[in-house]
Amino acid sequence: MRLVVLGGGESGVGTAILGKQKGYDVFVSDFGKIKESYKEVLIKNSIDWEDEKHTESLILNADVVMKSPGIPEKAPIVKKLIEKGIPVISEIEFAASFTKAVTIGITGSNGKTTTTMLTYHLLKSAGLNVGLAGNIGKSFAEQVAEDKYDSYVLELSSFQLDGIINYKPHIAIITNISPDHLDRYDYKYENYIDSKFRITMNQTEEDYLIYDADDEAISDWLQKNKTRAKLIPFSLVKTFEEGVFIKNNTMEAIINQEEFTMETESIALEGKHNLKNAMAATSVAKLMQIRKATIRESLSNFQGVEHRLEKVLKIQNVQYINDSKATNVNATFFALDSMNSPTVWIVGGVDKGNDYNELMALVREKVKAIICLGVDNRKIIDAFGNVVDIMVEVNNMNDAVRMAQRITEKGDTVLLSPACASFDLFENYEDRGRQFKEAVQNL
Repeated sequence: MRLVVLGGGESGVGTAILGKQKGYDVFVSDFGKIKESYKEVLIKNSIDWEDEKHTESLILNADVVMKSPGIPEKAPIVKKLIEKGIPVISEIEFAASFTKAVTIGITGSNGKTTTTMLTYHLLKSAGLNVGLAGNIGKSFAEQVAEDKYDSYVLELSSFQLDGIINYKPHIAIITNISPDHLDRYDYKYENYIDSKFRITMNQTEEDYLIYDADDEAISDWLQKNKTRAKLIPFSLVKTFEEGVFIKNNTMEAIINQEEFTMETESIALEGKHNLKNAMAATSVAKLMQIRKATIRESLSNFQGVEHRLEKVLKIQNVQYINDSKATNVNATFFALDSMNSPTVWIVGGVDKGNDYNELMALVREKVKAIICLGVDNRKIIDAFGNVVDIMVEVNNMNDAVRMAQRITEKGDTVLLSPACASFDLFENYEDRGRQFKEAVQNL
């Protein structure tokens, strides 16, 4: 059997290692450059590879192709493979067929990293032999090759879900759905929504789907479509016979006839959106039969995720917050919503078709100044130019942070929450967040 891997990054190299271990004839092809560290791994494992090209004769003879999530369906080589009827799958689909481990799959437009890390923290603190993979850390495929874990918590993007055929998580979570990556879905929101719901398409009556019952797109889909999974809703405003909800400042979870309660103020993560992430993670912990005391302790000591509403430093009584992971408007909405003091907002980058109107009320209420950090800030200036008193454009992080310091007074907050991708001035959102933290530490 010939396995061709398109893309020589984390998921590609992990798949190549697993494929080779399972007896496939493996070839890795990357249209860009493969990082030296990954080349070394391929050479050490005697796996054939090429970069900066796709040699069709070496690719179109595949029995199965694993495509990295970053490569669009519209790429010429992918189109040719599909025309030839060669299955093009994701790393998750390939690796899942080689493990008996239970998987918990988590998707959504926002909150999935925090929910994934919190769920992993809950299960690991309870002593479960659990791995963490998907969009985070070491590839799922490579961990399956090492075969050390009984269960995995997987953060799954819509692109990874597009490439599944038989994969099903035992427990699936959809945190929320808002327009994102529409450039990859023919600018049709419904295509993107359908993509997210692929997470439940192979689930059976033995499996569970945990979802935000306050989310319009999720509720609409569930009314029009069927899943065989057992549904576990969570909500800030509704109550359920079975599900998770808030009552008198207490989170209540009723799952499989068992009740769990916890005061919301004891939960370490702040903000309404994080309360939802905690509800989703608690649902998993209950389904995995984790002791109530362990759940309470884990929810009260969880530190949060880097680049997601991360408190960096307080300088002269001004709090600096790194929310670089907010790459769409919906994520920034949550960030601004959780601000309790006058805010200097650093925003901008590569716009994915943003509609800034939904932020208007929050900006009016909370934002005293906007610092635009992007190559093209026209849309932001048009949207908010008349709403805030101060609007500044900068083209590097040091200037953004220094300018913010000049504008702030005691008791203010400086929030980096870009609502955009980072590729105009930075390598990725992590690079952007790290540069922000360095600039703040150098003040």
